[in-house]
Amino acid sequence: MTNDNGLDYLPRDAAHATLVGRVWRPAPIDGPSVVAVRNGVVFDITAAVPTMADLLDQPDPAAVARTAPGESLGPVGPLLQGSIRHGGADAAAHPAAMTLLAPCDVQAIKACGVTFAVSLLERLIEERTGGDAGAAQAMRATLQETLGTDLRAIKPGSESALRLKETLIGRGAWSQYMEVGIGTDAEVFSKSQPMSAVGFGAEVGLLPASEWNNPEPEIVLAVNSRGETVGATLGNDVNLRDIEGRSALLLGKAKDNNGSCAIGPFIRLFDAHYGIDDVRNDSVSLLIEGKDDGFVLNGVSHMREISRDPLELVAQTYGRHHQYPDGFMLFLGTMFSPIQDRGTPGSGFTHKSGDRVTIASPGLGKLINTVEKCTEIPPWTFGVRKLYANLARRGLLR
Repeated sequence: MTNDNGLDYLPRDAAHATLVGRVWRPAPIDGPSVVAVRNGVVFDITAAVPTMADLLDQPDPAAVARTAPGESLGPVGPLLQGSIRHGGADAAAHPAAMTLLAPCDVQAIKACGVTFAVSLLERLIEERTGGDAGAAQAMRATLQETLGTDLRAIKPGSESALRLKETLIGRGAWSQYMEVGIGTDAEVFSKSQPMSAVGFGAEVGLLPASEWNNPEPEIVLAVNSRGETVGATLGNDVNLRDIEGRSALLLGKAKDNNGSCAIGPFIRLFDAHYGIDDVRNDSVSLLIEGKDDGFVLNGVSHMREISRDPLELVAQTYGRHHQYPDGFMLFLGTMFSPIQDRGTPGSGFTHKSGDRVTIASPGLGKLINTVEKCTEIPPWTFGVRKLYANLARRGLLR
């Protein structure tokens, strides 16, 4: 739980962190603002950088975050606490509340899959069981025996990986997930649409038809239009295991729904105190707390176990083959697939409405969301056109 002033949600070294984000400002603004946290106080710097994409495209985003003129919006602690109290919701739900939004705006939201050995194994289980949670435990044991190797020791695209591929093909055990897990090409897909991510304190959504699902705690890189990685934050790549398990062609249905992407609380910009090496050495924890059944699941995983370097994943996303004029946010893949039984032995984990999910890392803080059906949470109504109409009304477009 957080302390009384809400600062426990920030990075452990918050005094040295360059943190930027977005808040919803109620009337008369009635729109989002780009903010920077300075000495525990939130400053609206939208007059200098109308969108987060504009800020990340600056030659030195951290310097702009520290020095751009801005309006004080008060201490950061109450903003964090208020975002949980009001659900971090869309303006239609709480028009009078100032709450945190996802810290990105017009950027594309991309995600990498099967970048950790545990996630590779779990994707294989989903595929082989056709999304049947009840068959997962037996399939897990079968696959571990069939593979006969520690997948964490395999470097994707290496000679040893290609030899393993030939062996598994011979055993009839090859899979599309093995292809992206240990092959040359990473899996990079579009997670959700620009402006669709929810932020700290918001509800995340599950399709009502899904009966086997889980959070996917991840580090998310902030990449500008030049392909430069300039910061990092936390994300929840909410996943519907039964739907993707039925067919990989249902990936979009499993991944992109109302509220299925959470990012926050802030982007930590790279500077003298934090950079890509800190991302490589960070750890990510997951805590799930059931609202009604007293269920608790927690664990911690480490970025050093990732199979592909974070900057390699950026390079597979951005280059001469594909540009992103507004920049992009890149989920690096989950290192935690919860399998702890919640009900019948062998049935594994799945969410229930009201679950509270906390994703945390020492360097990036805590992202907290609650779980509900995607048909029951506030609809996504504020898109790119409304953003620019609002900025134009405020005289912030140049």
